[in-house]
Amino acid sequence: MIRITFPDNTVQEFEEGVTGLDIARSISNRLAKEVLSVSVDGVVWDVHRPIYHDAKIKLYTWDDEEGKHAFWHSSAHLMAEALEELYPGIKFGIGPSIDQGFYYDVDPGDRAITDADLPGIEEKMQEIVARKEAFQREEVPKEKAMEYYQDKGDQYKVELIRELEDGEISFYTNGNFTDLCRGPHLPNTGYIKAVKLLGVAGAYWRGDEHNKQMTRIYGITFPKKKMLDEYLQMLEEARKRDHRKLGKQLELFSFSQKVGSGLPLWLPKGAALRERLENFLKQIQKEYGYQQVISPHIGQKELYETSGHYAKYGKDSFQPIKTPDENEEFLLKPMNCPHHCEIYRHTQYSYKDLPVRFAEFGTVYRYEQSGELHGLTRVRGFTQDDAHIFCRPDQLKEEFKKVMDIILKIFEALEFDTYTVQASLRDPDKKDEYIGSDENWEKSEKAILETVEETGIEAKIEYGEAAFYGPKLDFMVKDALGREWQLGTIQVDYNLPERFDLE
Repeated sequence: MIRITFPDNTVQEFEEGVTGLDIARSISNRLAKEVLSVSVDGVVWDVHRPIYHDAKIKLYTWDDEEGKHAFWHSSAHLMAEALEELYPGIKFGIGPSIDQGFYYDVDPGDRAITDADLPGIEEKMQEIVARKEAFQREEVPKEKAMEYYQDKGDQYKVELIRELEDGEISFYTNGNFTDLCRGPHLPNTGYIKAVKLLGVAGAYWRGDEHNKQMTRIYGITFPKKKMLDEYLQMLEEARKRDHRKLGKQLELFSFSQKVGSGLPLWLPKGAALRERLENFLKQIQKEYGYQQVISPHIGQKELYETSGHYAKYGKDSFQPIKTPDENEEFLLKPMNCPHHCEIYRHTQYSYKDLPVRFAEFGTVYRYEQSGELHGLTRVRGFTQDDAHIFCRPDQLKEEFKKVMDIILKIFEALEFDTYTVQASLRDPDKKDEYIGSDENWEKSEKAILETVEETGIEAKIEYGEAAFYGPKLDFMVKDALGREWQLGTIQVDYNLPERFDLE
């Protein structure tokens, strides 16, 4: 017998080899029909995978992100099986679940897959759904996994496997399709009741424009047809409310290829609207003791080397600007933080002068691949209402709470009634991806979590979502169509003050 501990800390004994599905069935038949995945000691598993040891578990349904992830990731494999049947010899990249649905990057060879082909792929997917094919997990040594894909001639999977650590690697098979995958997956394809492929786009392999451009196919699935109908209706409403369309109709902004992709031009009406919003925000900042500053649009490369931004993003950002002086290199400003650190350094402060609060509507520039640009939501140049507070450690929580007050005040004024809060922390297993000492990170994260607890705001903890120099509290709002957007971030940073020798 093994002991299973539930989220409420109740404990129940089961036979070894029990599955999440069995456990759900022991609670109710309805739950057994709805459960899609299970967390076993903090790791999300297939709901039909046997458990042979004492474990803490949590069952996930469609109402949980983890449940949707298993559903949509399984749907990506369903689509891949359909593609392999329809396009023999097709090669596969990656096929993850995303916020709404899934995609798969594929290389169809000399053939092209277009939007016109999607209905036929959907029809094949429905055939496979009707077969109720099981998703079967198998763990194999790395060498065997490599051999399988070398024999198949799938160079993309070979590349992925080569980078994995030695040891057992999991495969999943549904029907005649086998894929390299950690899971989790549904018990079988029959869970997927409604299928819609949404479009085809180009995507460079692994996001590198020097690699081959693959075909990315987007789709979405649901456990009920009614859900799909409602989603398609929402998409139709979204098309009517597309900000790119409204921006053109209302003469707010435009884009010019001569100016450059992803660089919006604000027309007179848009500039007036933007000025009104800025004035509203500046008034709130003034009430809370912020001083307005202005920093240049470029900075010396050394500035971003000191901050750590160049080491982190230099390869993927706009390349340095050369000057007639061969010893000089400048970068377009990707963020305001280093500039504000230097503004602080200009004056010698007493500890009694703190906190010092700087605010700026600073325009920053970040290189985005052309295929990722989208209206005003993904651009190469944008303006942030950005602020930096320089304070003593004993003032941190009070200042943090005031920024939370500012964000919620703005949300109320703009009628963002529905919002969620996320504490974005460092991934403890990938510390080398972040700068700074463990001590600084522990202080920063502790400050955020304690402040959230003291204010009574409910925040979801997400590991691995922190900025490379510090943890943050993210505020997400929902628009008129229920889509979620990040619209407000508070970061705690012990690292930049050290790197810039601020005292």
